[in-house]
Amino acid sequence: MKIGIVTQYYAPEDARIPTDLARSLRERGHSVRVITAFPSYPRGRVFDGYRQSWHHVEDDSGVRVRRVPTFVSHSQNPITRILTYLSFASASAVRWRELQSADVIYVYATQMTAAIGPAIWKAFGGPPFVLHVQDLWPESVTQSSLVPGAISQLIDRSLTPWLQSLYRRAAGVIAIAPTMRELLVARGARAVLSTVVPNWANEGRQASRPETEHGRTSVVYAGNFAPLQSLDLAIRAAAQVVDLEGFRLTLVGSGVSEQALRNLAAECGASNVRILDRVPREEMDQIYAESDYQLVTLQDLPIFRGTIPSKVQNSLNAGVPVITNVAGDVTSIVSDNQLGIVCLPGSTDSLVHAFRSAHTVSQEERALMGQRCHDYYDEHMSLAHGIDAIEAILKSSIPSEK
Repeated sequence: MKIGIVTQYYAPEDARIPTDLARSLRERGHSVRVITAFPSYPRGRVFDGYRQSWHHVEDDSGVRVRRVPTFVSHSQNPITRILTYLSFASASAVRWRELQSADVIYVYATQMTAAIGPAIWKAFGGPPFVLHVQDLWPESVTQSSLVPGAISQLIDRSLTPWLQSLYRRAAGVIAIAPTMRELLVARGARAVLSTVVPNWANEGRQASRPETEHGRTSVVYAGNFAPLQSLDLAIRAAAQVVDLEGFRLTLVGSGVSEQALRNLAAECGASNVRILDRVPREEMDQIYAESDYQLVTLQDLPIFRGTIPSKVQNSLNAGVPVITNVAGDVTSIVSDNQLGIVCLPGSTDSLVHAFRSAHTVSQEERALMGQRCHDYYDEHMSLAHGIDAIEAILKSSIPSEK
C-alpha cells in the first residue's frame, strides 16, 4: 500500500502512536509518507536543530516526512491553542500534492482539525481517509476549565455539525476505547466501519522488578499535575492512611497544580506522600518497576468514560496492577480482568478504602495480578496487536478498483 499519514505530532516529539505506526508499516513493505509540524511539544518552541520552512523534508527509517510551518504555542490560553490547531490544518491542507498518490490516508486525530486537509482532498477526488480518534470533540475543548460556559456552548454548536459530517465521510473510524466507539457511532460514524484499537505502551527496554519488601506498599502516580487529574483526592486519602506502616504514595510529574498539591500535602499532614519533579522518559521504567501499584485518577466527567489514559497501558505492560477511580472503560477493564483495585470516582473515602485494600494484598496475589496485567496487555493492547489491526483497517478502506 501507499499510505499517507497526517499528524500534528511526530518524532522527535513524544508521539509514540503515529511514529510507531509509520515505521512499522514501512518495515512491512508499505510506502509511507508523513505530513507533520515542526517539533515543539511540550516545550512550546521549535526544537533545536529545526527552522520552520515550507521546504523541509527528512527521512525517518525509510519514511518520507514533510514538515509544515505552524503557529507554535502550548500555552493554556484556549485561543492560542485553537490557532495552533488551525495553523497545522491549513498548512497541511496546502501540501495536498504530497499525498495525492496515496491509496489511503491515516489521520492521527488528537485534534480533529488535523482531518480538515484529508476531508477537503477527499471531496475533490482524493484518497479515502481513516480517523484514529484520540480525544472526543467538542468535549475536549468545551469541558476544559479554561473555556467559559457561553463560549463552550458556541463551540459545541459550531463544531458538532462539522464533526458529524467528518465521521460520515471517513472510510474508517478508530476509537481507543469501546465507549468512545459507541459515542462516535451515535454521532455519525458508520458502525460497520468503526473499530476499537487501544493505544499501546512504550515497549522499550523494561527495568527488572525488584522483589517487593514484605509490608511495603508503593503507589505511584506519574503524569500531569492539573485539576482534571483530581490528585487532591489522592493526597487527602493518603493522609487518612498514615497509620499504615510501609505505605507510600509518590507523585511524579509537573503541571499547574504542583504547588497547590505540595501545600495540600503539608496541610493534611500526609507524611506518607512524596512529590517528585518530572523525570526523563528513560527513567520511568525504573519507577514503574519499583512500584506495587500505579494510580490512575481523573475527574468524573462523561468525556473520560470513553477513554483509556496511556498510563494504563504503561502500567499493564510493566506488569504493575492499577488503582483507579476512572469510571467507564478503565474501571471495566481493571475490574473484569482482576488487574487491580477500582474505587468510586470523586470519592476520597472510596480511595482510602482502596489504599487500605491494596496494602493488605499478599505478595503472592500481587505477583499474580502483575502477571495478569502483562498477559492482558500482550493480548489486547500490544504494539503488534495495534499495528495488525490498523494495517487491516487501512487495507479495507481502499476502494476495490485500486
